[in-house]
Amino acid sequence: MAPPPRSQRITSRGNPRVAATARLRDRAARKERGLFLIDGLREVERALQSGIEPAELFVCDELVHTPEGRQVVARLRQTVAEVFDVSADVYGKIAFGQREDGVVLVARTPLRPLAELHLPPQPLVAVLEGLEKPGNIGAILRTADAAGVDAVVVADGRTDLFNPNAIRASLGTIFRPNVREATSAETIEWLRGLGIPLLAARPDATQLYTAVDLSRGAAFVLGSEAHGLSPAWNAAGITPIRLPMHGLADSLNVSTTAAVLFYEAVRQRARDRE
Repeated sequence: MAPPPRSQRITSRGNPRVAATARLRDRAARKERGLFLIDGLREVERALQSGIEPAELFVCDELVHTPEGRQVVARLRQTVAEVFDVSADVYGKIAFGQREDGVVLVARTPLRPLAELHLPPQPLVAVLEGLEKPGNIGAILRTADAAGVDAVVVADGRTDLFNPNAIRASLGTIFRPNVREATSAETIEWLRGLGIPLLAARPDATQLYTAVDLSRGAAFVLGSEAHGLSPAWNAAGITPIRLPMHGLADSLNVSTTAAVLFYEAVRQRARDRE
């Protein structure tokens, strides 16, 4: 099937638009232009379902092998204003890693203030402060989505939220509107307004995570593996909690810690409904 008239064909890796798109792999370019890249059919669909605004679509039809994939591409062609049909060589320049779904979307970075996030009563919230590794952020977001966490706040992040590794590791859950960015100070003020327990995961805490009542809402605060939490989270009213460590290691990977905490909350809430 011939592409719609509004599509354009690009076969040169030196094309200026291709070069500008490839630069969006760098954080500085994403910040300057307010744009980021989404690779893969599943991730692109989830982004659009979550209200992410598309800007440009790049499609390599020869890499879209399945009937389902071709159906998705057909829908995308009717959704995105600017569509570019590219050769496999051009696609290889703009795609991330070894992705071969044949689709890359340029999207506008959403502006989602923390103050505009509305939560249900007794919410479960996760705060990720100062995390350096985008893969950890993505993995935690994926687990938070599975566990029914009501909001995830990336506070004072050391990587931007829409890093390609974070998007891939999250399986597209990073696009959900309950994922926000803020400073630690803004996050603390917002959480205090919610009136729920603030629980800071620390290896030196005395209280075990299982000893805390999570059935009436909670905010888990997790820090970077290299630096831990900032002093802001030592304030009064914030309870340090820990996971038991019986071996040589003094801490777990932050995404593993998050999964344990989230599912303890799920367990307690399910118990209380019985």
